[in-house]
Amino acid sequence: MEKLFVLIGATLLIGFILWWFFGKRQSSETEAVMSENNEQKVEVTVSGGYTPNTVVLKQGVPANIVFDRKDPSGCFSHVTFPDFGINEELPVGEQHAIEIDTSKAGEYQYSCGMNMFHGKVIIK
Repeated sequence: MEKLFVLIGATLLIGFILWWFFGKRQSSETEAVMSENNEQKVEVTVSGGYTPNTVVLKQGVPANIVFDRKDPSGCFSHVTFPDFGINEELPVGEQHAIEIDTSKAGEYQYSCGMNMFHGKVIIK
């Protein structure tokens, strides 16, 4: 009987872990806001994922994505943009701006340092 409880508990735990890391997360998209000095800026909150996880930028206009890391887990200590060669540390409780090259249109992925949580930049 005890083995049955352990088996059920282990199965539930494995299911929860799979859901937590690989389950479908709600997608959110936002367009950057133009500032007075003709630059684009968008803020992304880092807390259990990236919110919004899709950022839309205008091609050819200087852009900054400002990451506000609230989640202290090690996975979110860095953000990487492989297509731009960016791998930067995100300090907890601080806003950190990353300049994005908007010279070429396309969709570009970014992720946490462990490549478990993802976001996307769309340049139109």
